[in-house]
Amino acid sequence: MNLFKYIKGDRAIWTVVVLLSLVSILAVYSSVIALAYRYKGGDTSSYLIKHTFIIGTGFLLIFFVHKVKYIYFSRISQLAIFLAAPLLLYTLLNGKTAGDATRWLMIPGTSLTFQTSDFAKLALITYVARMLSIKQNVIKDFKKAFLPIVIPIGIICILILPSNFSTAAILFMTCFTLMFIGRMNAKHLLLLMGSGIIIGLIIALLAYNFPNAIPRGATWKARIENFSSGDSQSNFQAEQSKIAIATGGILGKGPGNSMQRNFLPQASSDFIFAIVIEEWGLIAGIIIVFLYLVLLFRGVRIANKSERTFGSLIAIGITFSLVFQAMINMAVAVNLLPVTGQPLPLISMGGTSIWFTSIAIGMILSVSRENEINEKGGLIETT
Repeated sequence: MNLFKYIKGDRAIWTVVVLLSLVSILAVYSSVIALAYRYKGGDTSSYLIKHTFIIGTGFLLIFFVHKVKYIYFSRISQLAIFLAAPLLLYTLLNGKTAGDATRWLMIPGTSLTFQTSDFAKLALITYVARMLSIKQNVIKDFKKAFLPIVIPIGIICILILPSNFSTAAILFMTCFTLMFIGRMNAKHLLLLMGSGIIIGLIIALLAYNFPNAIPRGATWKARIENFSSGDSQSNFQAEQSKIAIATGGILGKGPGNSMQRNFLPQASSDFIFAIVIEEWGLIAGIIIVFLYLVLLFRGVRIANKSERTFGSLIAIGITFSLVFQAMINMAVAVNLLPVTGQPLPLISMGGTSIWFTSIAIGMILSVSRENEINEKGGLIETT
């Protein structure tokens, strides 16, 4: 049976998603042993079944979303952006707390939780792409274009910031990149960047000198100090991650033979890249980096081919967000950055985070699918 009769869009991206998902299933199954002994009496099968189910439903989401004309996402973003702010605020006040961060809401009637920032991130990127596309005639105007776009960015990022600084920073940089690509006035962009740097410095100073004055200030201060000191006891997770990578060598210890999964608290999520290298070697790590770069290249190519500004912007915005997040996760694993708590897209164990990533991939493929339809239409006309 020819699957390509049913799936459309960029085949390279489909291939990347399939390969990363297979890596995810194998790596998660191997890395959850410590969790299984702690909570399931050593039974890893329940984690495997749950994760495989989430990956499978993620593929269904990609399939159904990529069948939707991407222009509808523009309309949906208007509602989504107005839902995002109240959801984020409610999460801050009444959400589930884990690891001193309040990021999760329970899905009614289930044991599943989801990070409202995942929803808000996708909603904001799509909304900014919509606003940039419809404001092209007045894109250089401060009041008509800059303010209507920047205000929602500021509100969403500020609401995410207290519980998830790294996500807020990635989202801000993604939106900034979109505004740059969208031909917004350079002076306005410099003003925005300057304001972002100043706000960041103020938060850093407050967190360093008065860590209890802002939410998670003490955590941020500790992470930066531990990273700067290089002390092995203070940087326990980073040290275990480096040991995993160093002992993996070129070819790795073999699937299921990781030792550091027993010591890394977040072996199946934040530090899964280190476990992959330990078991499958540096070659596997290079291949994973290559797959994300392929995703970036194909996303940019899809954006360039799109006939509509909105299609170009959502393709590049979502692609940049996913790849940037992946690079940050891998940089943390090799101790180039302090611990951020960012999962590795399409690989780390997760619930609704995988589903939102799948929706994002589906949106990119929807733009690609529309490009293919337009190309075929043009071919018919010329012949």
